[in-house]
Amino acid sequence: MWKPDRSSSKSLYQQIADDLERRISYGEFPPGSLLPSERKLAEQLGVNRSTVILAYAELRALGIIESHTGSGTRVSKYKWGVTPTHTPNWHRYVEGGSFLPNLPFLRRIREVLQQDKSMIDFASGELASDLSPVEEINILMGENHYTEYLGYDNPQGFVPLREELVSYLSQYRDIRTTESSILITSGSQQSLFLITQCLLTPGDAVAIEDPSYCYSLPMFQSAGLRLFRLPVDDKGVRPEDIRSLYKKHRIKMIFINPNFQNPTGAVLDADRRIELLDVASELGLPIVEDDPFSLTAYDGSPPQPLKSIDPIGSVLYIGSFSKIAASGLRIGWMVAPHSVVERLADARQQMDFGLSVVPQRVAAQFLKSHYFQPHLGRLRTHLLYKRDLLIEALQHELPDLVSFTIPQGGLHLWCKIIPEVNDNKLLEESIRRGVIFVPGSVYGSDSGYVRFTFARARADEIRSGISKFAAALRGVLC
Repeated sequence: MWKPDRSSSKSLYQQIADDLERRISYGEFPPGSLLPSERKLAEQLGVNRSTVILAYAELRALGIIESHTGSGTRVSKYKWGVTPTHTPNWHRYVEGGSFLPNLPFLRRIREVLQQDKSMIDFASGELASDLSPVEEINILMGENHYTEYLGYDNPQGFVPLREELVSYLSQYRDIRTTESSILITSGSQQSLFLITQCLLTPGDAVAIEDPSYCYSLPMFQSAGLRLFRLPVDDKGVRPEDIRSLYKKHRIKMIFINPNFQNPTGAVLDADRRIELLDVASELGLPIVEDDPFSLTAYDGSPPQPLKSIDPIGSVLYIGSFSKIAASGLRIGWMVAPHSVVERLADARQQMDFGLSVVPQRVAAQFLKSHYFQPHLGRLRTHLLYKRDLLIEALQHELPDLVSFTIPQGGLHLWCKIIPEVNDNKLLEESIRRGVIFVPGSVYGSDSGYVRFTFARARADEIRSGISKFAAALRGVLC
């Protein structure tokens, strides 16, 4: 985001006025569109509200904007004396469409993190740079010398990457498959999107965990799906609940994250895994297994995936590099029957003609390199260290105010705040103090739950971040 230059001889308010006038002239703010409030713009630009008031006054004097009590400040519809009779009503278009925006809490979190780089980040569900194989990937990228034509690749994915994934899935996840049954995607989220758009229809009922990452994805509502809850306890979901949901709602698909579940960190019990597959096969229901965290198991023994014990092909298996290597590579995969892979690859080709071959080539090289296994070992060690720092800080700062179950893998700690608390007030007070997290209600829980992600914050920030959170919590409880 543009910020005024405090070393410039031009006043701050004049710089702000000039920038807004430029953006209005470029059509970023069309005639009649609402501008940010004085308070919000001042926060975004890091200036006093009085400075924004002066900038708006300058633009009003030029006839570029208009302010009316109760309706805010808008770009003038009669700017420069011209009546824009054919200007589209962009607000109506933005509010329309079938694809819903992100949840308000998530939009607020994204906005804060973009504006304030000093914020201690317990919200972002990705690895920090010190946990990613940055040096190794730089070396591999330096070894790439392209001689062939860099055109559109196979919509199912780069063949050498799919071949490497066959070996990877066999070695690390005990999944036997072939390259023709693998679809490369731009991460787990695109896999979920393709499934909801291509294999289900509006009005279909699906079962998702409660709480669940899926609640935070408006793509499910955008697809017109009806969501029904499978409560998660310390052993994961209860398979008998699926039979009950099927009888009541005729669910058509089950979405599950059985290993270090997001957000709770729970691992589906071994007996429940077998029972879940039995129930699904009895009812003829497909299971979508999202498995991004397994290889982060701190003891080096990842839980067994459902797919590895699926005898009849009920499971669509989703994996990703985002939580074990680098989210910026944008590499995920799905293991599915070939007919499903062909259907989804056709749909994905209509969207983007297939992924870039460059990151796919790097991912393939990384998987087969001698760097991969040592990286996993370092990742587990560092995640365990950060998890312990977070737990120690919570026990020191809030011994009687939060409860949690200690996860044995993954990136998240799921906390219950013991006193009743308002999610919005707690989040805003935490932001004011310089720390941010994801409220549990984003995942379908009641108010009073918090997901702390410990993979993004630096180790030396964790103690101070929890101290700031503790002060915020006590502040809103007073």
